[in-house]
Amino acid sequence: MNDALAGADTVVIEDTKRWLQRAVIGLNLCPFAKAVDVKCQIHYAVSRCVGFKDLLADLHQELKGLVALTPAIRDTTLLIAPDALAEFLEFNDFLAQANRLLAKLGYGGVFQIASLHPLYEFADSQSDDIANFTNRSPYPTLHILREASIDRAVKAFPHAESIFQTNIDTMERMGRAGWDALDVGASLHGKIAL
Repeated sequence: MNDALAGADTVVIEDTKRWLQRAVIGLNLCPFAKAVDVKCQIHYAVSRCVGFKDLLADLHQELKGLVALTPAIRDTTLLIAPDALAEFLEFNDFLAQANRLLAKLGYGGVFQIASLHPLYEFADSQSDDIANFTNRSPYPTLHILREASIDRAVKAFPHAESIFQTNIDTMERMGRAGWDALDVGASLHGKIAL
């Protein structure tokens, strides 16, 4: 890997960590994130692939890496794709293929993939709906979660089913200006010119 690419990957990871700290943990959008962050159990991987096939290969590698380690060492992985899937509909198409890969590899019920994207849009919402920002990350990101870890976290968290509505309420209170003030977008230096 050349120095420019390594430096850009570092920026992508730092942008993602800043978003995680300020938005996901800071706003308590995911009450389970802080524990794995504090314990350094989150693996950050940057894929410079642009095509579905190559990105699926990187996802396969990250799945193998996650299954090879115990949750105490690596509980979850964020696979970040700064050069691919810029359009949200394309990202959704890829997510369907990613979930097929999970099933093909026999990881259904073992892992699940949460989708995060700079242009994330819930079904039946408008693009500028503030609720969408609960899933807006600096770069297209596949969050690979262990099903067993999710089950444990949900059991330990009373009223887990209320998280989604609580997040929407939080976003509506802060509004777009409050979100923008968090400064959790992509840095100008995170992308490499193709």
